Amino acid sequence: MTTDSSAPTSRATFSILTVCTGNICRSPAVERLLAAGLGPDSGVSVTSAGTHAMVGYPVSEPMVPLLTTAGGTADGFAARQLTERLARDADLVLALTRAHRSAVVEAAPATVRRAFTLLEFARLAAAVDPAQLPAGTPAERLAALVPLATAQRGRSPVAPDADDVIDPYRRGDAVYAQVFDVMAPAVGTIVAIARG
Repeated sequence: MTTDSSAPTSRATFSILTVCTGNICRSPAVERLLAAGLGPDSGVSVTSAGTHAMVGYPVSEPMVPLLTTAGGTADGFAARQLTERLARDADLVLALTRAHRSAVVEAAPATVRRAFTLLEFARLAAAVDPAQLPAGTPAERLAALVPLATAQRGRSPVAPDADDVIDPYRRGDAVYAQVFDVMAPAVGTIVAIARG
């Protein structure tokens, strides 16, 4: 992927961190799908990390074609370990399971009101009245959306495991596809709301 150095660049004003276990399957896919959907001029930076990261590894091979077919890229990716600072510095944390969310909040307790599972955030965000969001950039809309989504918590309880995305690692192409088909619509919902 090449960039035009003469093109204006947009400084990120809102940061999203996605978190799974190894940081080679689920969280990088969500990271790259969000980045592609929001676009380079959104004012949003998207990164990822793992609670037990396979540090330095690329995106898991079966995830790559799913990601590229959906408009993302696995190029240049290297897994990294979740740290307290990464969690603390994120404006929004999207974990792939409730256990990952708990690990984030344990590492950085201040994230408790801005850490969600991916599926939870998509569901809560969809329940927010769009009229409550500013007609601004994706960064501005996401900044307004986070506290509104937090306020939706507990209003529509779901089954405890409904917000977890299973780990496809070493489970075959069909499981990767199944997992991707759960994550991609949730990302699409978030992107659509952020872009207005």
